[in-house]
Amino acid sequence: MPYLIAAVVLVSALGTLNLLLTLAVIRRLREHTELLATRGVTVAEGPDIIVVGQRPGDFTATTIDGRTVQRQDLTGETLVGFFSTGCPACVEALPRFVNWAAGFAGGRSQVLAVVTADDPTGDGLPGRLAGVARVVVESPEGTVATAFAAKGSPAWCLLDADGTVRDSGTGLRRIPVAESA
Repeated sequence: MPYLIAAVVLVSALGTLNLLLTLAVIRRLREHTELLATRGVTVAEGPDIIVVGQRPGDFTATTIDGRTVQRQDLTGETLVGFFSTGCPACVEALPRFVNWAAGFAGGRSQVLAVVTADDPTGDGLPGRLAGVARVVVESPEGTVATAFAAKGSPAWCLLDADGTVRDSGTGLRRIPVAESA
């Protein structure tokens, strides 16, 4: 009987400790959220890029080689990637995206890379993408990012022949196999 009492007391003490720690973590998360809000940092709600089944909005942008690209130019299966300067995750994901784009059906004309940057040279990202994609450099609130609801980077989107999103995601850990047209 004394062992049973000791076990019940021990389990009760551990349960109480767990509850107190959980409440402390919740309190700290609330403080953290308030601190971010006072500094003008907003936490985006919803997905970081357009979701499957939707169509991107209209946009017009100029590529780094001076050509105009619009939503209606994205015909056939098209890969769209979003990158940002000063983003370690983007630099890490870049070789994987370049390999994916290099083997993409239709080649460079079926791949669009959007680099979010204040500087048009974009830390060299546009040049590294130019061989495998049409590259657009724009501000964070640019027309292409807005059309694709891209709120973070790296992100990608795969459009089907009708211009509807077939697959999308953030990061490049999960890369789908492109269907042949």
